[in-house]
Amino acid sequence: MANTSPASGFVSVRGARENNLRDVDVDVPRDAFVAFTGVSGSGKSSLAFGTIYAEAQRRYFESVAPYARRLLQQGHNPQVEEITGLPPAVALQQRRGTASSRSTVGTITTLSNSLRMLLSRAGSYPDGAARLDSDAFSPNTAAGACPVCHGLGTAHTVSEASMVPDPSLTIREGAVAAWPGAWQAKNLRDILTVLGYDVDVPWRSLKREDRDWILFTEEQPVVEVNPQRDRVAKPYKGRFWSARSYVLHTLADSKSQTMRDRVLRYMESGPCPECGGSGLRPEALAVTYAGGTIAEFNALPMAALAERLRAADPATAAGAGAADVAEAITRDLVQRIDVLLGLGLGYLALGRTTPTLSPGETQRLRIATQLRSGLFGVVYVLDEPSAGLHPADAEPLLAVLEQLKDSGNSVFVVEHNMDVVRRADWIVDVGPHAGQGGGEVLYSGPVAGLADVGASVTRDFLFDPPEGGGPDRAGAAERGLREPTGWIRLEGIDLHNLRALDAEFPVGVLTAVTGVSGSGKSSLVSRVLADTVDRHVRPDAAREAAPDAEDGRAPEAAASVGGTAGLESIDRLVRVDQKPIGRTPRSNLATYTGLFDAVRKAFAATDEARERGFGAGRFSFNVAQGRCETCQGEGFVAVELLFLPGSYGPCPACHGARYNAETLEVRYRGRNVAEVLGMTVDAAAEFLADVPAASRSLDTLREVGLGYLRLGQPATELSGGEAQRIKLATEMQRIQRGHTLYVLDEPTTGLHPADVVRLMAQLNRLVDAGNTVVLVEHEMDVVAAADWVIDMGPAGGDQGGRVMAAGTPAEVAAAPDSATAPYLARRLRPRT
Repeated sequence: MANTSPASGFVSVRGARENNLRDVDVDVPRDAFVAFTGVSGSGKSSLAFGTIYAEAQRRYFESVAPYARRLLQQGHNPQVEEITGLPPAVALQQRRGTASSRSTVGTITTLSNSLRMLLSRAGSYPDGAARLDSDAFSPNTAAGACPVCHGLGTAHTVSEASMVPDPSLTIREGAVAAWPGAWQAKNLRDILTVLGYDVDVPWRSLKREDRDWILFTEEQPVVEVNPQRDRVAKPYKGRFWSARSYVLHTLADSKSQTMRDRVLRYMESGPCPECGGSGLRPEALAVTYAGGTIAEFNALPMAALAERLRAADPATAAGAGAADVAEAITRDLVQRIDVLLGLGLGYLALGRTTPTLSPGETQRLRIATQLRSGLFGVVYVLDEPSAGLHPADAEPLLAVLEQLKDSGNSVFVVEHNMDVVRRADWIVDVGPHAGQGGGEVLYSGPVAGLADVGASVTRDFLFDPPEGGGPDRAGAAERGLREPTGWIRLEGIDLHNLRALDAEFPVGVLTAVTGVSGSGKSSLVSRVLADTVDRHVRPDAAREAAPDAEDGRAPEAAASVGGTAGLESIDRLVRVDQKPIGRTPRSNLATYTGLFDAVRKAFAATDEARERGFGAGRFSFNVAQGRCETCQGEGFVAVELLFLPGSYGPCPACHGARYNAETLEVRYRGRNVAEVLGMTVDAAAEFLADVPAASRSLDTLREVGLGYLRLGQPATELSGGEAQRIKLATEMQRIQRGHTLYVLDEPTTGLHPADVVRLMAQLNRLVDAGNTVVLVEHEMDVVAAADWVIDMGPAGGDQGGRVMAAGTPAEVAAAPDSATAPYLARRLRPRT
């Protein structure tokens, strides 16, 4: 056996059993760029993150005083016999769950901290103003948040125009549309009559002060009403509510989603009038540096911000006596921004909120932060750093990873992008398949050596010649180009960096929209196209005009479209986005897809369940009769310790099963319901093959590459790409009727190339059924397999927003001004 002592330059793992790993022994070189590959669910993340990084983290926590550990979020102890030669580790993983609108580019990179310090210590203050602490320049602190919008920058209110859409109507005819209907509307009308208002003249004919009182007053007078509608009705005391009071009360207190949806249409959202959308107090906005406020600096693209800071002379730009401080802070700011510019992120502004960032943009921001840390001798473990990146954007990322390695660090990446894997020094391929069919290290060594490993699924894609001749990755060669059955035309589009743009989308085919990060492709597809079609197919539907009630997220700017044509060819819209399928661990794959209903019915149909009188509801962990009452069906409980950090542990009553003992005594084919929820999709497909409703859902999940997920896997543990494919699988179970537009945003994120082939087969099946598929995509194999391609560019931010090329893949590959063209040309195969 080779020398694997720490001095030998290897991280040596022995007996790793985390998740599906099967007593894995592997040696991974330090001070190298190492790629961990394998199909989705093969165990590569369990090895890189669940074992190597988790052990490094555990050792670090052991060195920390017990009291200090309470302040740190601790991981788990990995299932492994021994790891030697392991340096300290830093993990950069893809974010799960829902991002907060209070998190921005500036907070991720910590550049906001330095900018706030610049304004606080070196800003020019109004005469007589007290110097402010740096917290006063943050909308996320009590000292800095605007008192009106609480730091969100957006106000949500009502106006006369929103509540009275037709001022030619009288109050009796329903001019105040925001009021409730039926008897309540008549009640309010009768109260106004008693109060002396004329309800039979057009609304616009009423005096301004009368209209304002009816709509906006906070008064709630109580008067005696004598109904004229029913001769036997008796007088009663009626209380008046203004239209605004009714709308706000309904939103705040109503338990009816239907009523909330109805009044939402009367809300208007816009920049907060107090702070102008900055989220800050007036005191902070009065402080300037080089003539600019912190709100203005936050709104600038980072490239422009760096130029403005470079051009400013600290001697004249700073406040009195603060030139030295300003010079030191601005020098550091510019150096840190330059790192981000090198990663192609100069188009982002510090105030850009994280929910609007792609996974690739978020990953690059966090990598840039680590690059500036100057650490040496560290293992960086990265989760698909190229996810969400255009091939042109991946080039500077690879340069950064090489720079981390050259600085004396080890770079371990879990990666599906074969272009990145080819650049690695070493490859660890895990497989051969997902779940229980994986968990073995098939190969660990220099990249070229994987060509001799026949069991590797990765091999065929890694060594595919650029000119073609390898595997048909996206099924393109099996069919010719489909001809459009019609066209959707959008004219005069204005949104974000899309300005007066005209775009056409073919109907009845698969269209890929591509372009470098920030070029406007998601704005065009996921916002403009989807919203325009939605208004066509659902003209009377209520649409949100207020922030999400749970995360306070401000609504995005509305798109402006000058003209449309061809919408009559679509009668249904399906958005398949990367938003979470649930916000709590109680929502999971099985409940979202509906297959758990079939599972519960199968258990309820057993003889034992019938004898005990158990219905299907008994087998839900959300129902009191069947769940474990100790943990309320969560499966875990919080453990508080006096001198050690609190943590979560398995419930002592159900041991993580989520159900009470009586429920778990009922078995279907030898398994209880908790054991079924613990199965992977692949295992459950075999186990539940005789349950048609469940089997159909499971087969569809496998077809989109999700066979490795557990049925009971909480929604909070799923990536955006996984959530998107679960939604797609759920939709594909429906009966296809054609004329539906499917809009997807980077559906191949997190997928191994072999799984991409399976996903594309399902998307092509939707098109062949008479539907239209439009997807935003960076994976060139998918773009090459599309019928039509729209390429956005030429760059990100203000330099983007234009259609650089549109046509068949071959036509776009030949476009001289397209950043996508050279990468697409290498992936094309002959098609007729």
